[in-house]
Amino acid sequence: MLSPDEIARLVPAEEEKVRLPIPTRAISSDEFFPGRQTEKQKEFEKRVQRLGLELAKKQGQSRRRFFQGAAGMAAAFVAMNETFGPLYAVSMAEASTPEMANERASQLKDQFIMDMHTHFLRDDTRLEGFVRSREAVGKASWNPALIDKPQSLDDLKFANYFKEIYLDSDTKVALISGSGSEDPRDWFLTNAMKAQARQTINRESGSKRMFSHAIFMPGTAGWLDKVESDYENLKPDSFKGYTIGDNTNKHLSKHPWRLDDEKLLYPFYEKLTKWSKTTPSLANVCVHKGLYPPSVTAQYPHLLGYADVRDVAKAAKDWPNLNFVIYHSAFRYTGGTWNLGWEQFTKTGRIDWVTDLSEIPKKYGVKNVYGDLGQIFAQSTIAEPRLCAAMLGQLIQGLGSDHVVWGTDAIWTGSPQWQIEAMRRLEIPEDMQKRYGFMPLGGPNSEVKQAIFGKNSARIYHYSSEKQKSLIGDAVSMAKSHYDQFGDGRTNLRYGYMSI
Repeated sequence: MLSPDEIARLVPAEEEKVRLPIPTRAISSDEFFPGRQTEKQKEFEKRVQRLGLELAKKQGQSRRRFFQGAAGMAAAFVAMNETFGPLYAVSMAEASTPEMANERASQLKDQFIMDMHTHFLRDDTRLEGFVRSREAVGKASWNPALIDKPQSLDDLKFANYFKEIYLDSDTKVALISGSGSEDPRDWFLTNAMKAQARQTINRESGSKRMFSHAIFMPGTAGWLDKVESDYENLKPDSFKGYTIGDNTNKHLSKHPWRLDDEKLLYPFYEKLTKWSKTTPSLANVCVHKGLYPPSVTAQYPHLLGYADVRDVAKAAKDWPNLNFVIYHSAFRYTGGTWNLGWEQFTKTGRIDWVTDLSEIPKKYGVKNVYGDLGQIFAQSTIAEPRLCAAMLGQLIQGLGSDHVVWGTDAIWTGSPQWQIEAMRRLEIPEDMQKRYGFMPLGGPNSEVKQAIFGKNSARIYHYSSEKQKSLIGDAVSMAKSHYDQFGDGRTNLRYGYMSI
């Protein structure tokens, strides 16, 4: 959790004055301090605003309305290419011709996308930093609309989450995750709350639109008994843990743990092995790794050894019947330190700890290690797309395109549609492909991208083609159809913190 002093130096991201299709600066929940806007990001922001204003006028729209549509999204990627180089498949014709942009969007809207890494906050959350930060913005007159206006966390709660995930994006299925804490008041959602959200959406939709995690915290009092209870009563789709212990309140973290701790963790794996015989998705052990930049390392050096992937290989080799899904693919350099990752890659060809993760299958002869994208994609896309391309290249090369899974960490960074579009359009530069032997990603509906977007998660979560077909015509699909025709459109809001 960010300290009060750190929060005082930030502003809530949803109060960004100009709502653009793609974020123009780093957005954080409370897991790391977001870096300041870079010169390249400032350049991109100016380019996209200028282009948006020009095209909106030609089309007889306000700039905000233009940026809510498919042509506005295309314009943002035109500006990305002009700023960072030609990494995204887009043309000025698409940006300036709404019919062309809308036709492309229509052709891709039914693409099967499983986002297995999403969040929202509980109604009684104690994480009031978001509220206090918004109130400070009003008092400082940074956003006059907030002066003397009571602030709430509604934008980070369930109703808005549903809109951002299911209506404002092409996501078909989502998994609601969370984060535990030594202080029960600081869980983003309790395991019961996640299960209730899943039940609500699936009941109302008439199909299985949502999966849910149960958070496990090894070493805490009665943790295995709680795992047993959650399995029996909540029936989670999979379990998720944080090896550094308390990721929300790192200063309270008393129980960090290792995946390969035979005494502590292996009894848990035995239970998962047994339970997965009747609930196959429980073979997926989801683990938060990475997001540990130098600033966090300096504050909590004793947790560094738990944040990397040194403990993954042995656990995977000892438990070949389980899948170890490493969240964020252990990308270390968040908090404005993406440049360290890029410098490391250009000098050595390595990126902490993504490269280490990608090398595990070949080094240790295992086939049950997966990489979730999460913040690895959200952060690097807007800071240095070449770094994003390099990490994807390494993960696909080492883990295999069938072992990389889609996750966006939404809704901190708003609706995941901009990330979906970034993935659809992204290509690894040819010079990078040749030098490092990376395979191309292909077009928006290539086999590689289809696998990452949904096929891989469908396989390991046993989400059959019959279940996928049941989404057609369910209550969510009808709601989205109505929303696309009559709704206000994507807000282009983000919901974490940003530096100013």
